[in-house]
Amino acid sequence: MSTAADTRTSKNGFDRFFEISARGSTLSREVRGGLATFFTMAYIVVLNPLIIGNGIDADGAQLPIAALAAGTALVAGVMTILMGVVARFPLALAAGLGVNALVAYEIAPEMTWADAMGLVVIEGVLIAILVLTGLRELVFRAVPTQLKTAIGVGIGLFLMIIGLVDAGFVNRVPDAANTTVPVELGLGGKLSTWPAAVFVIGLLFTLVLFVRKVRGAILIGILGTTVLAIIVEAIAHPKGWSLNVPKLPEKIVSTPDLSLIGHFNVLDSWSRAGWLVVLMFIFSLLITDFFDTMGTMVAVGQEGGLLDEKGMPPRTREILLVDSVAAAAGGAASVSSNTAYIESAAGVGEGARTGVANLVTGGLFLLAMFLTPLVSVVPFEAASTALVVVGFLMLTAIRQIDWTDYTIAVPAFLTVTLMPFTYSISNGIGAGVISYVLLKVATGRAREIHPILYGVAVLFVLYFLRGPLETWIL
Repeated sequence: MSTAADTRTSKNGFDRFFEISARGSTLSREVRGGLATFFTMAYIVVLNPLIIGNGIDADGAQLPIAALAAGTALVAGVMTILMGVVARFPLALAAGLGVNALVAYEIAPEMTWADAMGLVVIEGVLIAILVLTGLRELVFRAVPTQLKTAIGVGIGLFLMIIGLVDAGFVNRVPDAANTTVPVELGLGGKLSTWPAAVFVIGLLFTLVLFVRKVRGAILIGILGTTVLAIIVEAIAHPKGWSLNVPKLPEKIVSTPDLSLIGHFNVLDSWSRAGWLVVLMFIFSLLITDFFDTMGTMVAVGQEGGLLDEKGMPPRTREILLVDSVAAAAGGAASVSSNTAYIESAAGVGEGARTGVANLVTGGLFLLAMFLTPLVSVVPFEAASTALVVVGFLMLTAIRQIDWTDYTIAVPAFLTVTLMPFTYSISNGIGAGVISYVLLKVATGRAREIHPILYGVAVLFVLYFLRGPLETWIL
């Protein structure tokens, strides 16, 4: 909350609206933060079309890659800007990873693409209703402060493992079925490729800049590593880049294909796939979006020092409302549910504290509709350096957890560890909530549990058991 002194430092209406000075930020920091966020999540413009485009619906149809890329950039740009203007919080949005795979490989094969995207629209509308009735915010407030801290720490480790895997520094063991070791360093236990070397050099370069408190360290690290990757690609032509091959494109501008906008149907799936199947799909989408965003906004707010004494970010309801609208918008554009991106923490690590950073990030996404070839120049190996650094920053909050009280320490431990090890924010939150309720009751401290948490714990139990339940019911 801004004070009278804060207001006096505001330079103009733009500054006062976005509370730039009141939050101790500057316009240059916001711009740097917006750039850093964009470069760490720009990969979604390339990756989401590959995931959705590889899926086949019940009629054997596939969606066009070019239209998916344009739609992905459009919705990400519009919803990120909306988050900046309405919630004034440095949280960018785009097509959610994990949810898009659920849509492409589990939901679409049971119906048409239009039906599948219609379910995403329904899910977004349901979440919006929960926000408007205050239930979603009430659930968030019911989570203990220390467990919220654990959520932020767990997401920090999740970010780190995402960065290491995306950069090829950590890989699955090729023959994991015949070993107890599921992952390994590089390939065959060693870093033997140029892309991995580029990541290591870029990460060390970024860490040096960060420790020396160089302004724009994260952004400079991304751009510097990209330049190094382009040089290495031009000279050595190595194989093994995770996604984007870092070379200058033959053309920079392309005309966006927006033919998939509005291609959804909210009714036919019920008769085609059956109402039980449809309800299970909606439940899975709802739980994932509902809690992923809560964890993400806590982590981003925690990193930027924007949480109040109860662990709540400013304008919580507005944040959650825009996020729910983004879920429906992603379905309406046929690019899957859009949700808050934890990569926004890279921008916060660069200094972003307000929605101004979102104007930058969102504007770049809108440009990406026309500049898709240029966006694909930045490889995972460059963008991942930011995720590792930000992961460290978020991990430092672990000292705020009381590790002597096992009824909070154990749930915090499960939350922190299961997020990276199961590659899911919702799984970590679910394990933390269930164990917190169980241990408090088991030790005779049930009065410390907010009544709503009992219902949340039951929902998570159903979420974790949805596989057996689907088999039994269907």
